[in-house]
Amino acid sequence: MEEVFLKAEEEFLNNNNFAIATVIKTSGSTPQKPGAKLLVKNDKTAIGTLGGGCVEGDIWFAASEMLKNKTDSEMKEYELNEELAAEDGLVCGGTMFFLLDNINKSESLKKYNQEIISAYNGGSSVSLATLVKKPITSLAKIGDKILIRENKSSSGTLGDEILDNLARKTSNEILPLGRNKYVSDKRGYEFFIEAYTNHPTLVIAGGGHVSKAIYNIAITLGYKIIIIDDREKFSNPKRFPKATSTLVGDYSKELEKINLGTNSFIVIATRGHKYDAYATAAALRTNASYVGLLGSKRKAILIYEELFSDGFSYDEVSEIHSPIGLDLSARTPEEISLSIMAEITAFRLGGKGNFLKLDKILIDKALKKSKTT
Repeated sequence: MEEVFLKAEEEFLNNNNFAIATVIKTSGSTPQKPGAKLLVKNDKTAIGTLGGGCVEGDIWFAASEMLKNKTDSEMKEYELNEELAAEDGLVCGGTMFFLLDNINKSESLKKYNQEIISAYNGGSSVSLATLVKKPITSLAKIGDKILIRENKSSSGTLGDEILDNLARKTSNEILPLGRNKYVSDKRGYEFFIEAYTNHPTLVIAGGGHVSKAIYNIAITLGYKIIIIDDREKFSNPKRFPKATSTLVGDYSKELEKINLGTNSFIVIATRGHKYDAYATAAALRTNASYVGLLGSKRKAILIYEELFSDGFSYDEVSEIHSPIGLDLSARTPEEISLSIMAEITAFRLGGKGNFLKLDKILIDKALKKSKTT
């Protein structure tokens, strides 16, 4: 969604009003998930996507009308039933909730946008909470915002101190990995909060065949990649041309030199048990949210024993992902790398890594319906 904020900055500089439509909640089968955005300009052009089709077209029209009539921000529910979806060749059948946010030219919103762009580019991470529903008696406005920074400072308000504190608490949960969350309280307030952080960083300790295959997939997913190997032959710009850096040296020392944030992931895939143990210990001392170790269960157990002997706690050791990856029965370096990046992606985005295959009840329903048409 970085492109939406970059376009917003351009519109701010040109002193233009614009609207941003954001998917804030979904249920059932929908073409997009929470966080998807569409920026609509005064000239009715747009950037971003809400999933295309009738959904995007209708929300685009509503946002355009909002700009034309200068109406306030609002939450909009959109039910995508089977007949409506079929008009656009979609097979969705869920409900989507949108925030249609009429962005004015206020300096505070401009500053929020600049801090979000800065977060994407390696600056301090921030969370932005937006009020989407309120009790009738409340003086707050739909679209009210509070920006919460990594250092716990904040700007703006949702119009209610209790709500602001709830937003700060939620920010602590979602900020490390740049997630989002829809939050309700018992008094009838609801807000959508999104965390913005730098692009994810993947550190691969070891530059062998599996590491090369991991690198190939991670590049397409937008990761900044750092390669470490104590052999220059396996860590160099020619072997990993799109890596942010290729480091040569002792695994432990090189890991200690890297300033990693929480939106960082480390894969240990060195050439031997001894090096794996050193690298894993060093990885646990970083701020990375994920540490994965390539190898068998027996190898993992032996290294865990060494880590316990070195003073690492049970909680620290139990956070290691080993054997690393989802169970794909993978054999080749390419298959193994796919299972590893699938697990890392699920971890980063909060997914479960389960099959999405329809269950028997839904298949039976399809069969029954086919016989009545």
